[in-house]
Amino acid sequence: MTNIPPPAEELRLLDAELRQLDARRAVLLRRREWLVHVLRTASAQRSVPGAGQMPPVWPVAPGAAAPRTEATAPGVQNVLLLLGGILLTVAAIAFTLVGWGHLGITGRALVLAAVTLAALSAPVWLLRRGLGSTAEAVAALGMALTVLDAYALHEVAFGGSGGLGYAAAASAVLSAAWAAYGTAADLLVPRSDAGSPTRPDRARAGAATAARPALRLPLPCAVVTAQVPLLLWALAVDAGPHTLTAVLLVTAAADTVVALRPAHAPVRIVGLVGACVAGALGVLSAGWLCWSAAAPVAAARGAALLLLAAAIALAAARYAPKPEVALCASLAAGLCLVAGAGGVLRAWLPGEWTVPGCLALGIALLTAVRTPLPRPMRQGVVGASLVVQGLAVLWTLPLVAGTLLGPVALIERPWSGTPLDIRDAVFPDAAWPSYATAAPLVLAAVAGVLALAERRAVRRPASGVGALVLAWAAVVVTPVVLELPYGAGLVAHGAVVVVTLGVAERARRGTGGPSAPALTALVLALVTSVTLALVSLATEAGTIAVLLALAALFGVASTRAGLVAFTAPTALAHATALACAAGASAGLRPEHTALLVLVVPAVAALVAARAARAGRSAATVTVEAAGAGAALLALALAVTDLPVLASVLALCGVVAAGTALRPERLRAGHAAAALFLLAAWVRLAAWEVTTPEAYTLPVSVAALAVGHLRRRRDPSVSSWAAHGAGLSVTLVPSLLAMWGNPHWLRPLLLGTAALAVTLVGARSRLQAPLVLGGGTLALVALHELAPYIAQVVGVLPRWAPPALAGLVLLALGATYEQRLRDARRLREALGRLH
Repeated sequence: MTNIPPPAEELRLLDAELRQLDARRAVLLRRREWLVHVLRTASAQRSVPGAGQMPPVWPVAPGAAAPRTEATAPGVQNVLLLLGGILLTVAAIAFTLVGWGHLGITGRALVLAAVTLAALSAPVWLLRRGLGSTAEAVAALGMALTVLDAYALHEVAFGGSGGLGYAAAASAVLSAAWAAYGTAADLLVPRSDAGSPTRPDRARAGAATAARPALRLPLPCAVVTAQVPLLLWALAVDAGPHTLTAVLLVTAAADTVVALRPAHAPVRIVGLVGACVAGALGVLSAGWLCWSAAAPVAAARGAALLLLAAAIALAAARYAPKPEVALCASLAAGLCLVAGAGGVLRAWLPGEWTVPGCLALGIALLTAVRTPLPRPMRQGVVGASLVVQGLAVLWTLPLVAGTLLGPVALIERPWSGTPLDIRDAVFPDAAWPSYATAAPLVLAAVAGVLALAERRAVRRPASGVGALVLAWAAVVVTPVVLELPYGAGLVAHGAVVVVTLGVAERARRGTGGPSAPALTALVLALVTSVTLALVSLATEAGTIAVLLALAALFGVASTRAGLVAFTAPTALAHATALACAAGASAGLRPEHTALLVLVVPAVAALVAARAARAGRSAATVTVEAAGAGAALLALALAVTDLPVLASVLALCGVVAAGTALRPERLRAGHAAAALFLLAAWVRLAAWEVTTPEAYTLPVSVAALAVGHLRRRRDPSVSSWAAHGAGLSVTLVPSLLAMWGNPHWLRPLLLGTAALAVTLVGARSRLQAPLVLGGGTLALVALHELAPYIAQVVGVLPRWAPPALAGLVLLALGATYEQRLRDARRLREALGRLH
């Protein structure tokens, strides 16, 4: 039986075998480098006359780096051939244009023709001997000489003809001649002799790709030259823009035929590039002619050109070898058809109905789905339809954005009076778009197409979401377009809010949880409610009624478990706005209105507690965030009146303390303490109290009490963590106030308190009270002795301070070691304290 080793042992054996193979491969590579070097050296010595016998060449050491060449031999050869061809071409041009010398016009032409014939004949001889690169260079020189021959022929025989006309004929002849020259080279040179024998045979590339021609330059150059004859002819006969556009499209059609032929790859690439460039220029020109025409007949002529472009693109898509090319070509064909028909419609219909007409044509392209066209072509036509629909939707965006953002201008002048209609309220300052009448129809049509696609397709939620958004946009702008009365417009927008909330609830029930349609409908409801609230700012009664209705509506919607995370904060936001509006309606000052706004944080705390008990953490966070926002607004409103601000801070602290009663919100207690402290400080500032202890002592007492309780629960807590902050809050401000106060009462009280803190720290063996109290007591004593020290220093002679300093230094130097030992003992004693 075969002994199969365990996996670990087998893996070890495999690693060992691989290492041996790598080592053997490295040896073989080094041997190969040595052999190549030997052969190259032998070849070089044989090429040098009188060379002696080749000296022995040893292989490179394993660790040494082989010499690296800067350029390859074929690269050097190609560079030399290219430079030689360029220099010969320049010389021929100089001979043709400048250096005619004493030769007559006919003699010069005959000389140039003879040189050209020799340059064109030499590549065949070179190819049969395997000199492919040299043949390419000489062939390029010959083709350049044919251009000079054409120029010479014009100077000799056709000097009186027009320049553009002769250039058109010459470019056509040159293109045909170069194509015939490249084909003849393939026929005259055997396939085995075409190109360098050192290159790999490219016939193995596949049956789909034609074999490489004997000369690679003539055919691509012929295709490039064939781009200009028709265009030069049109310019020569002073053709109009329609004829020039037709010439571009015909040239693109010819390039398309070349690109679709099973020719050599460079020829196909040149044809493809030419087709794209000429076709793009022709389509742009035809589109400009069609859409700028004032009369229907002129528009129809431009549309005919676009129809020709579409036919070329469809033919290219039909015979394209790759699906991607067929898709792009059919997409371009669909867009050309819609652009042409749209230009004709623009000349017949009013301007605002042009885009709806183009949209109808774009939607009609969707019928290609049921045609027997290949799949890539159907996808391209459908893509063209989607592009047209997307552009139509973009055309309506200014109206939709104006409807949503226009009422923002009412914030600067609220309750300015009842507008004439809803359009006057939505567009108080902005200009009304002239095309707005057809915008709802466009939005509704695209929404219908997306809804139908979502119904017939499987797992396409994006279509449903897009249909919902576009239908909502159509409904929102319709009251503005119809110029409904102001009250009717408010009711219509309110109905949109109710309907979108209903759609969100239905979508949530259908999926059993949050989904893209449900979230989209919720966002649309929120956006509509904000717009409605802004529009209602035109009148006082409308503002209060709308805000009250919105707060109640979203409050009722908050009873649904899946919507509360969005609807509850929205209800609180509208309630906050309602409180501000009610205060302004009652004539209250802003600081007194802040007391009304504080109702919202209190309600938010209750709603958040209920949501927490129900296990809806997301709703809890959003509701608390809305309540915090309302509290900040109340503080901002009350900041101008200190007594009211103190009351608002205290009430906010009460709300925060109530929130801290929940186990998961214990940290809210810190916010409550901070709010109470700020309320006390603001109240003291309102009473014009300037004594710092009045602000710091309450904080110190509370902090010391908390620290004492903490150390009782956990004796390992450091005294600095428990009592350091509480003591510093009072001692440091009092010290700062003492240095600028000449009276004796503050130093006496502060010194007494510092002595008491020091004694308590010494008795309890606590580091923080001992250090802070002792340091404060020393500073107080220094403050009291400062005048006497200054008086003594003024009495002493001037030499006394330096002498005293010297004695001190001597004393310190004499007892340095003793002082260090005492310092270490003091540090160890303090370290033993808690």
